Amino acid sequence: MIAVDPRSQGESDKPTSGHLPETRARDYKELVDQLGLKQPVLVGWSMGCGELLSYVDQFGDDEVSGLVLVDGLIPAKQNPEVVSVLSQWTHQLQQDRQKEADVFVRAMFKKPQPANYIQRVEHATLEVPTDTAVALLYNMISVADFSSAFARINRPVLFAYEPALQANADFVKAKLGGKVRLERFDEDGHALFVDDPAKFNRLVEEFVESLPKQ
Repeated sequence: MIAVDPRSQGESDKPTSGHLPETRARDYKELVDQLGLKQPVLVGWSMGCGELLSYVDQFGDDEVSGLVLVDGLIPAKQNPEVVSVLSQWTHQLQQDRQKEADVFVRAMFKKPQPANYIQRVEHATLEVPTDTAVALLYNMISVADFSSAFARINRPVLFAYEPALQANADFVKAKLGGKVRLERFDEDGHALFVDDPAKFNRLVEEFVESLPKQ
C-alpha cells in the first residue's frame, strides 16, 4: 500500500498554485507512472473523491483495477446551501485558523478519539497554508458536473459513506448502476475509517479480492 501526501498537504511541497482537482489528479497519475504501478486500486477520501473522478476523466480507468471513494461530495448538482456554509467557513478559517482547525478536526469523528491523536491531526491540518486551504475547499465545491468522468468509468467502484451523504450515494448509484458497491457507515463520521477501522479495512480487502484478475 502506498499513502500519498497530495501537493501542499502532509510532507509534500507547498507550491502556491496547482490546487485544482484536475492538477492534483495529474500528480497522482505522474506518481503511478513513476513507480510503475500495474493496475493499482486508487483510494480517495473527502476531496480526494472528486480528484479521482478527475483522474478517470483525464486518463480513463483501463490502467487501474478499481476505485474506492470514501465520503466525498459527489452531488447531482451544486447545492447552494453547501456552497453558502463552506463559503462562510472559509471566511472564518482565515480569521482564526487555529480555532477552525480544532472545530474541523473534532467534527470528523462520531466516536471519541484520544487527545494526542486529535492534536496530531490538527497539527497536520495546520501544515497546509491558509490561502491554500481556502483554494482547495473552493475548488472542491466548484465542480458540479461529474458526467464525463462517470461516462469513462468501467472498473468496479466502492463508495463508503456516512448517512449524511445518502443523497450523494443514491446519485452515484443512479449513474454507475452495477459498477458501484455502496457501503453505509451508520454509526460513524466523516473519518469513518478511524471511527470503525475494522469494518473499513474488511470492506476494502473484500473489494480488492473481488476485483477481476488482470
